[in-house]
Amino acid sequence: MKHQKNEVIVIRNLSHFFGEGILRKQILFNINLTLKSGEIVIMKGPSGSGKTTLLTLIGALRSPQSGSLQVLGQELVGTNRRKMVKIRRQIGYIFQGHNLLECLTARQNVQMSIELHNNLSSEEAKQKSIAMLEAVGLGDRVEYYPHNLSGGEKQRVAIARALVSHPQLVLADEPTAALDSKSGRDVVEIMQRLAKELGSTILIVTHDNRILDIADRILEMEDGRLRVNHIPKAS
Repeated sequence: MKHQKNEVIVIRNLSHFFGEGILRKQILFNINLTLKSGEIVIMKGPSGSGKTTLLTLIGALRSPQSGSLQVLGQELVGTNRRKMVKIRRQIGYIFQGHNLLECLTARQNVQMSIELHNNLSSEEAKQKSIAMLEAVGLGDRVEYYPHNLSGGEKQRVAIARALVSHPQLVLADEPTAALDSKSGRDVVEIMQRLAKELGSTILIVTHDNRILDIADRILEMEDGRLRVNHIPKAS
């Protein structure tokens, strides 16, 4: 399959199963999807519909079993563990639980992400981390530990950590679930602004209908099938 430059994700006839033998159950059915550079796409649907499973497959956190799943030009079906790890390092992840390390400051949490895969000096990594925290409105919280931050501030640190390496792809699983409406709106607007500035593609799994308007496209998952793919607003 030819992979075009502006196609960040290309999925063809992807199915997925859990379990073995008589316990084997199909979770995803014949998924077809293309995400292009710079798009913000929201995937919604009821619990158990397969949204998070698809997100973890796209994020190289789980091995795809059949069909074709290309992420950043790399085919994940049939690939080895080493290659999966390499692809994971090119993706930014934002989870419902911010997953910050409590023993590190906001800046150290962000800096750790850069040091995993960038050949920067410690000072360069530090300055880049501070700049990204300033970009998400936490310039005055750089040296705060997570226990001194609000829920919305913690999630902003998580966004800074995910975006500091300027990944082409960012995956977010229920990023606003634990936040009140204002904090949730602030968080997705920061994601939206930074995605456009950095040219990143963002795929968000959410139940939060209050943030649907930030999407370029909305996908709906039901019973393991992508049902609807529509544009929520006039271009």
